[in-house]
Amino acid sequence: MKILKYLFFLFLIFIIGASIYIATKDGEFQIEQQQMLAAPQEVVFNEVNDFTTWKDWEPWSQETDDMIINYGDKTKGEGASYSWKSEKMGEGEITTVKANPYSSIDQKISFVTPFGDSKSDIYWQFDKQGDSTLVTWGMKGEQSFMEKAAFTFQDQSLSEMMLPMFKKGLDNLQAKIKEEMETYSVNIDGVTQHGGGYYMYITTASKISQVSERMGNMINEVGTYMENNNIEKIGNPFVLYNQWNEDQGTAIYSAAYFTPSEVVTPAESNVLNGYMPKQRTLKTTLKGDYKNLKEAWDSSYAYLQKNGLKADENSQPFEVYVSGPEDNPNPAEWITQIYIPITQENSRTND
Repeated sequence: MKILKYLFFLFLIFIIGASIYIATKDGEFQIEQQQMLAAPQEVVFNEVNDFTTWKDWEPWSQETDDMIINYGDKTKGEGASYSWKSEKMGEGEITTVKANPYSSIDQKISFVTPFGDSKSDIYWQFDKQGDSTLVTWGMKGEQSFMEKAAFTFQDQSLSEMMLPMFKKGLDNLQAKIKEEMETYSVNIDGVTQHGGGYYMYITTASKISQVSERMGNMINEVGTYMENNNIEKIGNPFVLYNQWNEDQGTAIYSAAYFTPSEVVTPAESNVLNGYMPKQRTLKTTLKGDYKNLKEAWDSSYAYLQKNGLKADENSQPFEVYVSGPEDNPNPAEWITQIYIPITQENSRTND
């Protein structure tokens, strides 16, 4: 009996000592992972801000096939929420408490554990770095006594468990955003009548490789000139291809806006006024990044050949920029229309 009492007191001393050790152990934690994502700040923010996208990149649901997700009344911005339940991953809920476009998001997360509800703060930071975004994903909070006790006997700390998951999630996020940004479509709309009209323009010549980088500044120059001189714009900006020489790798092209009537510009002005007649054209629409324009043009000319149509060599084809980087940072949402004038004798309406 004395031995049992002795062992009991030893065990009691151990329990008291362990409890004191665990109770005095610092339970505050902060786990943080940073990664540079090759995507605009707005695109990354919008992806994280929308809970309906999380299932495509957050790492935990990929660890199990029985996760059930329920969304709250809001799925974006402040007040948005979603909850999950899984045999393997347990259950919990995350709520957005603050969303500052396009720089940061603050969230609250709670898990149901054998020791009760565990609550922590989640924070996201999005820092623009040129065309990329430095993303910081972090979690901070304070462990309860029972949580500290549980992790005392774990092989891994909370940080060692969570950091690889954060890294995997950011890798998945990059892959998902890249896939979304590269989505595009080319649609041959068919033969249509383009109304033409007067337009303000500037013309330059350059290597073909320089066209895309120059046209933006040229369009801005024409737009600024029209604003400064109270000249009305009609529709979207466009680029008229006066000459395109693949063999020499050179092009002559004009950036322009349509305007209601003829405008006489001063002799020294770089911006001039031109006129485009009404003409039959083949219209093609590209939805997606400008890097897919070559495919859109090739598809257009292939359509002409297949359908017995002939491009009018005396007229210039052109691109109209319905929406672009200034309207949406996601290139998958950019819309460009291609118009190729066709000879009247061979043109026919495409249903």
